[in-house]
Amino acid sequence: MIPAKAIACPDSASPLGPIAIERLDPGPRDVVIDIQYCGICHSDLHVGKNELGRTRYPFVPGHEIVGVVASVGADVTRHKVGDRVGVGCMVDSDRTCHECRRGEEQFCANMVGTYGGIDKAGRPTMGGYSDKIVVDEHFVLRIPEALSMAEAAPLLCAGITTWSPLKTWEAGPGKKVGVVGLGGLGHMAVKLAAALGAEVTVLSTSDRKKADALAMGAHDFLITTDAEAMKAAAMRFDLIINTVSAPADVNRLIQLLARDGTMVMLGLAAEPLPVFSLALLSRRRRLAGSPIGGIRETQEMLDFCAEHGIASDIEVIRPDQINEAWARIEKSDVRYRFVIDMAGL
Repeated sequence: MIPAKAIACPDSASPLGPIAIERLDPGPRDVVIDIQYCGICHSDLHVGKNELGRTRYPFVPGHEIVGVVASVGADVTRHKVGDRVGVGCMVDSDRTCHECRRGEEQFCANMVGTYGGIDKAGRPTMGGYSDKIVVDEHFVLRIPEALSMAEAAPLLCAGITTWSPLKTWEAGPGKKVGVVGLGGLGHMAVKLAAALGAEVTVLSTSDRKKADALAMGAHDFLITTDAEAMKAAAMRFDLIINTVSAPADVNRLIQLLARDGTMVMLGLAAEPLPVFSLALLSRRRRLAGSPIGGIRETQEMLDFCAEHGIASDIEVIRPDQINEAWARIEKSDVRYRFVIDMAGL
């Protein structure tokens, strides 16, 4: 076993704190990574607080990981010592099923999450709030030189989570895309959709972030509490990316979809959302969901970001600021992603 330092939730209610953990000894196809930065995703909080009801403690969060290759197994061909690399939400899958063969490992029935899964030794996987991690080379991404390591970290979740539905529903020139919520996911959706050539509108309850949205590439800003503005926007959008996790009235938003339009839910809502079918039936609209993307798609997104100068807007914190950061995330007090500098661990 390889000793490592980490930050963990001891239980669902206590503050996070330092912990010593052990990483598996690397096998012939494994890559040992010295972690430099790890982004903080809202999903970290959901799982850390056991809101899904299946968290094992101690729990080490973190699936937006970037660092440098420290060593590689004898059969590794994709990476070498010193490479800039990243790890997202997956660290393993069976790689033999139909989904894996299509390059969509995120749908594999045997996909192993970066945290909360079960590793090869039958132990719970521990995430990237740590100084090192051991991962099969298939699930290790290349970080292009054009990207800042710290700014690239959130791309491993927030970036691919928004990129995948934008590509699946063909956002691009001639398409009108609405983005609900300008947070960690939403700000990446705006940047990526605009770079793909779509006409982008941010939908928010107030104009507090309007200037930010326009600076990120949005073409318009729609305040959802303005009844007249919402009425005027009826049947406007081909695609709506809904990044909000909190309970909300999705039926009002469905009315904004054009015929054959789709609203894709990305937020991890803990409560059911009532949906009235008439709004869907009347214009052949769709309500869909999307998780992360596969490894091939994630690398495509990283390369696209490097080519177009796209990065996350971040606030870098020390490891000892983690509890403050979690508290601020719960109050939506971050623009737009916290990233932990693991040098302080």
